Amino acid sequence: MKFHKFIPLAALPLVALLLVSACSKSGTTAQTAAPTAATQQAVAVVNGVPISRDMFEYYVKNTAGKQASDLTADQRSQLLDNLVRGEVVAQQALKEGLEKTGDTASLLALSRLQILEQAAAEHYLADKQPTPQELQAEYDQQVAAIPKLQYHARHILVTSQAEAQQIIEQLKHGAKFEELAKKDSIDSSKQEGGDLGWFSPTNMVKPFADAVASLKKGEITPAPVQTQYGWHVIQLLDTRETPVPPLDQVKDRVAQLVESKKFQAYEDDLLKTAKIQKNL
Repeated sequence: MKFHKFIPLAALPLVALLLVSACSKSGTTAQTAAPTAATQQAVAVVNGVPISRDMFEYYVKNTAGKQASDLTADQRSQLLDNLVRGEVVAQQALKEGLEKTGDTASLLALSRLQILEQAAAEHYLADKQPTPQELQAEYDQQVAAIPKLQYHARHILVTSQAEAQQIIEQLKHGAKFEELAKKDSIDSSKQEGGDLGWFSPTNMVKPFADAVASLKKGEITPAPVQTQYGWHVIQLLDTRETPVPPLDQVKDRVAQLVESKKFQAYEDDLLKTAKIQKNL
């Protein structure tokens, strides 16, 4: 396994930003910090500021994907050097007051919010694992929202209505769709004769999806269809029922949706009792 010898502070785990934020509010400088039990148990102390073993382990796990104990001594030393380098630079940035300049203050504040929100979510959801009934209900809701049909279509995209209408006339007189697509279309699908493969209507802009849904198999749009991309000539090749995976295959994703809704409800309750003043 190979590690880079230098990782900028911006690439460090977000918990490092909390360390910087805490230092900026402590009211003491790194050089005058008194020795404590924390410094004695730290993996390194930089100008009196300890780098805790927990932070080091977290950094190693997120950088190397392993526990520190699973790495060689040289690898651990290299990663610790990265943290020490980051701490030295961070301390210098604080000396120069950079935490208050440009976007840095906002970035620090937003990082703090994101970290605390994540911690709050993990804490709140720790004993609220989705039940089988909740998983089934969420799965059924998601399945009900899925469009029943998928479409296989091809199109020719041009820049003007007149050009699209001319292509429709050529098709009426026996021109081959794929040949016109390769010659005239400005869409990347031209190389495949305009073939878009199978798609759900929700994956297409509404005018395009509505036009496809109005066609029968083999039909071509009788008039050009306009979207923000230009003018389309569309042919529906086939339809099929949308394949729906069984709950067991998407159980983890469904569980995430259930947990997300639970935490959102918790946030909504907090908002109801919070004193909020907006000045926009």
